[in-house]
Amino acid sequence: MFESAEIGHAIDKATFEAEEPALREALLEAQYELKQQGRFAVIILISGIEGAGKGETVKLLNEWMDPRLIQVSTFDQQTDEELARPPAWRYWRQLPPKGRIGVFFGNWYSQMLQGRVHGKFKDAVLDQAVAGAERLERMLCDEGALIFKFWFHLSKKQMKARLKALQDDPLHSWRISPLDWQQSKTYDKFVRYGEHVLRRSSRDYAPWYVVEGADEYYRSLTVGRILLEGLQAALDNGQQRHLQPHTAPLTLSLDQRGLLDSLDMSQTLDKEDYQIQLVAEQARLSGLMRDKRMRKHALITVFEGNDAAGKGSAIRRVAAALDPRQYRIVPVAAPTEEERAQPYLWRFWRHIPARGKFTLFDRSWYGRVLVERVEGYCSSADWLRAYGEINDFEEQLTDAGVVLVKFWLAIDQDTQLQRFKEREQTPFKRFKITEDDWRNREKWPLYRDAVNDMVDRTSTEIAPWTLVEANDKRFARIKVLRTINEALEAAFEKD
Repeated sequence: MFESAEIGHAIDKATFEAEEPALREALLEAQYELKQQGRFAVIILISGIEGAGKGETVKLLNEWMDPRLIQVSTFDQQTDEELARPPAWRYWRQLPPKGRIGVFFGNWYSQMLQGRVHGKFKDAVLDQAVAGAERLERMLCDEGALIFKFWFHLSKKQMKARLKALQDDPLHSWRISPLDWQQSKTYDKFVRYGEHVLRRSSRDYAPWYVVEGADEYYRSLTVGRILLEGLQAALDNGQQRHLQPHTAPLTLSLDQRGLLDSLDMSQTLDKEDYQIQLVAEQARLSGLMRDKRMRKHALITVFEGNDAAGKGSAIRRVAAALDPRQYRIVPVAAPTEEERAQPYLWRFWRHIPARGKFTLFDRSWYGRVLVERVEGYCSSADWLRAYGEINDFEEQLTDAGVVLVKFWLAIDQDTQLQRFKEREQTPFKRFKITEDDWRNREKWPLYRDAVNDMVDRTSTEIAPWTLVEANDKRFARIKVLRTINEALEAAFEKD
């Protein structure tokens, strides 16, 4: 793959100066059209051999284009804040919004390559990392992102000559970093594993471009032309998908009964037993959150359920057991303008807690396969692929030590109607009932089908759903608290 980049392509200065103005003007026009359309983001991954002109090329792009609309991010050593969260968190928080360009140095490929070159893991782990990168890029492209991946290449001879020239130049010797010298010693390994990664991860939706870095004029024009061609093609493809609500369930049972229909909704807990168990479970949770083993974990709870199922009151009983500095409650509503400019999961990645902390999601990423599916806010293709994306997201969380507990609070239609009427009649509860609640009630069968599909496709061994019979609020609150405590204790036992 790299052989073609060592032929010795070169462009003389006169040719470069003749082509540069038109290329620069076209790139700037495309950049402003990108901003005006605001339909997609552009992500540029920069990888390759040290000294091959990566920094110089990005610097030139910033000169050719409007740097105010380009965000350059470098991922070198992980900060303490990043080490306390899943590895992908540091990349998600730097994604450019729609209409903007993001340039990633030291991206996910650089991290995996350095780890393999220095023997931190074997080929099997490298291949797993490549597969994870492919899933991430596929998801970003499905969300509308345009991805360019550039590998800047030099032969070993070219690399050594460049380092020596810089070392001997007092004005530029500062540009040589410890990583440059380190890579000069591991060049063969780096190239071998680099070629392996590029072959496995170059896809039509996110291809790799290998650019010879020896000649500055050649590499600059090559990168500029590739970016311009890709940008113009994406900008010209302006057709919008037509969104239609989907009403047919994915799963069918012969007796037309799903998981929710099998719940025993008659379960109750009397007030005296409730008070005893509430105090005991809250004390248990308080102790677990202060346990030194919690330093290896973060805790996330997801609360989904029927309208008026008691999610808020269950969350309050959980929070009452803890110091407010230990937890954060994230209410999820319709996405903001900022959130709509990013891939769907971005607004949830940004709230992932550090180790030792607890985040409660009141509604969650499951909105895509629930309300967005039923109401037609996204295409069927979007919510169908969301099952796999969510499972992958949750696997990344649990692999990083996050204890993930997911609740669906279920009530029957009669109980919901009774609670709706109580809310309308109680002054301090009237804010809880809206026209949307009544309208959603009319779509009960559609939401039931969506919930059954959601549980069937996303209740995994590492992140199972807990279905809570919530006709009796006291029973539901205790089940929620006990489930969280049992999940933490199970995680501690594995440490």
